[in-house]
Amino acid sequence: MALVYAFLADGLEEVECLAAADVLVRAGIEVKFISVSGKKEVTGTHGFRITADACIGDADLSAPDCYLLPGGQPGTEHLAECGTLRDALLSAEKNGKRIAAICAAPTVPGRLGLLRGKRCTCYPGAANEEKLLGAEYTGLGVVTDGYVTTAKSVGYALDFGLEVASLLAGPAKADEVRDRMIYEKRV
Repeated sequence: MALVYAFLADGLEEVECLAAADVLVRAGIEVKFISVSGKKEVTGTHGFRITADACIGDADLSAPDCYLLPGGQPGTEHLAECGTLRDALLSAEKNGKRIAAICAAPTVPGRLGLLRGKRCTCYPGAANEEKLLGAEYTGLGVVTDGYVTTAKSVGYALDFGLEVASLLAGPAKADEVRDRMIYEKRV
């Protein structure tokens, strides 16, 4: 069974995190919430509180098959400021592990140079050379290029989750989840 760590920070976009995590769990993928905020409970941009399974300092950051970054502001900035997360993403890239980021969060691996030469998408207001460092911005809903999957916005959270599920559990499993949800594929 694949393991995904979804990284939480105060100010995250709740739907981007929870919708993707829900789809992954339905596909038989284990999801652990990891807080970078120094406490297990984080508060999203809309005031919803989410309790993490662990704080980043207590988690085995080499364990996951995929590192999932929800967007939202100031959540994305908090993710970008976390040196431990930055180091984990750089290590993930070196070890061929998947990175999945949605909305403004693609700027986190983008600033680390992990999107250089890759096709990607993100929230249009976050799409600039300084934050994407050599990436090819497509403006599409969901894009996978190599080990990185990016998504445009909260409106693509289910598509994002289904894409990551397809990559980790196989296309047939992702299609089964989509069919059970009675969700028509958009991308």
